[in-house]
Amino acid sequence: MIEIKGIKLDVLHSREKLENEIRKKLHLSNTPKYIILKRSIDARKKPNIFYVYNIGVYMNHENKIVKKLNDKNIMLTDVPKYLFPEMGTSIMEHHPLIIGAGPAGLFCGLILSKMGYYPIIVERGKTVEQRSKIVEEFFDTGKLNPDCNVQFGEGGAGTFSDGKLNTQVKDRYGRIKYVLESFVKHGAKPDIIYDAKPHVGTDVLKHVIKGIRSEIESYGGVFLFDTKAVDFKIKDNQIEAVKLLHNGFATWVDTNIVVLAIGHSARDTFEMLYQKDVHMSSKEFAMGVRVEHPAKWIQEASYGTGKASLFLPAAPYKLTNQTSEGRGVYSFCMCPGGYVVNASSENGKIAVNGMSYSGRSGKNSNSAIVVSVKKSDFKSEHPLAGVYLQQSIEEKIYSEGQGKVVVQRYEDFCNNITTKELGIVEPQIKGGYRFGNLNNCLPEFILNGIKESFPLFGKKIKDFDHKDVILSGVESRTSSPVRIPRNDTFESNILGLYPCGEGAGYAGGIMSAAVDGMKVAEKIIEEYAPKKTEENCDSL
Repeated sequence: MIEIKGIKLDVLHSREKLENEIRKKLHLSNTPKYIILKRSIDARKKPNIFYVYNIGVYMNHENKIVKKLNDKNIMLTDVPKYLFPEMGTSIMEHHPLIIGAGPAGLFCGLILSKMGYYPIIVERGKTVEQRSKIVEEFFDTGKLNPDCNVQFGEGGAGTFSDGKLNTQVKDRYGRIKYVLESFVKHGAKPDIIYDAKPHVGTDVLKHVIKGIRSEIESYGGVFLFDTKAVDFKIKDNQIEAVKLLHNGFATWVDTNIVVLAIGHSARDTFEMLYQKDVHMSSKEFAMGVRVEHPAKWIQEASYGTGKASLFLPAAPYKLTNQTSEGRGVYSFCMCPGGYVVNASSENGKIAVNGMSYSGRSGKNSNSAIVVSVKKSDFKSEHPLAGVYLQQSIEEKIYSEGQGKVVVQRYEDFCNNITTKELGIVEPQIKGGYRFGNLNNCLPEFILNGIKESFPLFGKKIKDFDHKDVILSGVESRTSSPVRIPRNDTFESNILGLYPCGEGAGYAGGIMSAAVDGMKVAEKIIEEYAPKKTEENCDSL
């Protein structure tokens, strides 16, 4: 394939204009077969804004053509194609068991099922259709289901998020493209394959997840919903069985392969793993608040007020700062035209997250502004010390907000007083909220980091530090506070136990979690041949 880099076109360009540029770059009279490899927005000279394309072209004698053109922006390239691994020869005595149906668990299950391994996927929550109703009820009433909520259930925590699919993971083996193509296959728009900052939105994600589940089932995989892994049987340092709890009834399921795709909020499972002497360590992460601005402010700050801005999607932003105390402060999970959501998963505790629909048409844009949490902040060497710190702050927020999300104007936050009334910015929150004072809940190092950084962010984005901007808390689930070490075969210190995805400390979002799930599946496939039996796991 020939790659043409850096074709810059006006935002309102036509397909004909793009194809004309391709012909012009290659000195052709006819348009060749091509695909869009990447599309990004160049707003450095706003209000003059452009789309920038990298185009892949298929032609005969590609090497000869590239040499003749002698253009540094035209080169030969390969788009990596995902290849399933060769099967190993070790005996698989039982069906592989995957704990968790988030992105890591789903894509681990998808690869294993396609290769004939008949995985059993255990999920403590419900199907995405049932889960959506339960979450909406929680937003309306505050009644929490500890096993099925914004954090738990089919699709994982990312289901009720912005649905961003960008990642820093390098795609040498075609895994990212495979994930994106799977999303498109099940209902996402094709442009996520080439957009520089792809997203699908929570409304589309629900359909995608349902489609992936159906595909796994079509290959013989089995899902056990409303089912929680509560104990392990380990003998001679090898996993032998998992105790599953469903509707109050416990069952031991024999298996010598268990994938731990449990997500970053499975605190009770972390406790169980610790009791079972599974090696783990505390991990640094970040905590802070959600900030809301009118989406119009962010749009104008990013793209100006020219005509082009009216035809561009809701604008994202990314902000970073290093404080005088040496703390990193940064925006996280930015949701253009989105909502703040009550993302609690435990009674008596409040956590928040951001969520957008595919249209990103909400009146506000929000983002987490978080401060790095160091191991020295944990006040303990316990592997779950980060979990305990999260819980203690979430409890304070719950108390401050009397069971609701705590909301505070930025000016009141700086002056350490409880908000009494709103200014020109109104919260856009899924779930109830209450005025309060975040200074009563957050550690001093987080408060200092936010207060020092906001004025600097205000110099980069106009009115970012406006007095009426809304803060809410606490954003505590940025990433897992735990890491479960794994060896070269991706097993923990317990043989047959495969830590996977965000909960185990190996991912940081939908895409990286899905990719890690694929990598774990590959390791299992490379070691084992599928279970040779007439028995089907539907009997479970």
